Amino acid sequence: MLPAPPPWRTFDGAPLIPTPQEDLAELDRRLGPVDFLPPRTPDPDEVIAVNAALYLRRPLLVTGPPGVGKSTLAYQISRELHLGPVLRWPINSRTTLRSGLYDYDAIGRVHEARRRAESGDESTGSDIGDYLQLGPLGTALLPHALPRILLVDEFDKSDADLANDLLDVLEEGAYQIPELFRIRAREPRVTVHTADLEHTATIRKGVVRCRAFPFIVITSNGERELPPAFLRRCVRFEMPEPRPERLAELVLSRFSTVAEPYKDKLIQEFVTYRKRQSVAADQLLNALYLAMKPGDGLSGPTEQSWRQVLDVVFQRLDAADAG
Repeated sequence: MLPAPPPWRTFDGAPLIPTPQEDLAELDRRLGPVDFLPPRTPDPDEVIAVNAALYLRRPLLVTGPPGVGKSTLAYQISRELHLGPVLRWPINSRTTLRSGLYDYDAIGRVHEARRRAESGDESTGSDIGDYLQLGPLGTALLPHALPRILLVDEFDKSDADLANDLLDVLEEGAYQIPELFRIRAREPRVTVHTADLEHTATIRKGVVRCRAFPFIVITSNGERELPPAFLRRCVRFEMPEPRPERLAELVLSRFSTVAEPYKDKLIQEFVTYRKRQSVAADQLLNALYLAMKPGDGLSGPTEQSWRQVLDVVFQRLDAADAG
């Protein structure tokens, strides 16, 4: 059970809403079937950073090169702590704070009103909630009893203003939906869709406030600097490239003992390639899967298939290597 947050990170959102059940199929897809998983050797610095973010109810900013497992960390924590399905917010250059909080389809609502009028439908009930859906961040900030897990993926691809726009939401654990706030006197409660499939939530007086601040994992490849005010609100962790023993755990989590005869050789080759150029752990999995195919995982890959697969799959990831 999580300890109580610091007094300055307590929130009073109400009433509490139930957390959706874990998506076990998604966890298996991301991490490998739980029956395959060997005992994981956690990095001591990673454990300290995760615990600090959980105890302080602050976002965890995870930086590091591509493919070291930054995004996977959110799913590992979800599986270990049973905090419901991971809410994922993928970031690109067009992402705005509002897109993470909610989306309102005003045009769709107008078209539906016109269709009703043309068909003679004289119903007068409000339908604004049918056209409003909370985004991943907006859903994470609903008043859940336990923190939801939110993955903010590849944050350094965002517009430069997004980090500053997030400051107030991260500090206050709340946000306003103007479309609902304007009608709060006549419609104090509006039920809207959430980022959880087939789930809804009731918004009161146009304001959402959390009860348990979500556990937010923000990943960054370190492609640009982030504002000091944003960094101050985060617990930071630089994820190192996985060591050979961690790579072995990763292989076994995906292939179980089928890969045992080949994993050491391929991991050695992977580490050798990594000294010359940037490669990611998922490329290791791709290479092993393809290399085992000629023998259907039974007779094993030939030396020729090793070389062909490694040359194709272990391609460089950064532009600098291409020079």
